[in-house]
Amino acid sequence: MGKIFCIMGKSSSGKDTVYKKLLSQKDFSLSPIIPCTTRPKRKEEVPGIDYHFYTEQELHKLESEGKIIELRSYRTIHGIWYYFTPDDGHIDLSRNHYLMIGTLDSYLKLKEYFGKERIISIYLQTEDGIRLQRALDRERRQESPKYAELCRRYLADEQDFSQERLKKAEIEKIFQNRELSQVINEISHYIRKKIKEDLS
Repeated sequence: MGKIFCIMGKSSSGKDTVYKKLLSQKDFSLSPIIPCTTRPKRKEEVPGIDYHFYTEQELHKLESEGKIIELRSYRTIHGIWYYFTPDDGHIDLSRNHYLMIGTLDSYLKLKEYFGKERIISIYLQTEDGIRLQRALDRERRQESPKYAELCRRYLADEQDFSQERLKKAEIEKIFQNRELSQVINEISHYIRKKIKEDLS
């Protein structure tokens, strides 16, 4: 049986970069689980690569069909944005290992749905000042920067990823994202170890 490796961390902690680097690794094969959202697409995002973008009507249709594994809503200054993982036949743990980006809440829902032995956490930690600068730089590149939403999300992360919540979620290991090549090597080694455990 396969495993789902779930990358988590506060906003601008490097999740997207680490995710793409791990998917390009040649010595182990991970299939991507592309997240779904109803929020507006950012300028640099590619539909079907970074996110699947849905309307709220499309989301509600999936809900009515019982095809939602986990669903989160965020009340932003621009309205409510939804993020979710559908059970649409793309996840087959009898054949593949998977990689995804998630939150503590989605991680816990996935463990409940697939079983805790199938879901492996990869928690990234990056110094707060570096994260804030990255977020500002990214927002400046947008056609309509949403600085108030950036600040709301930055502050919400302190609660969403509190030490108490990390402990309660039984996060096994924290990876310090100080230097990209080093953290990629550490995570790659960890993934190989977990895959090997599944084969023994």
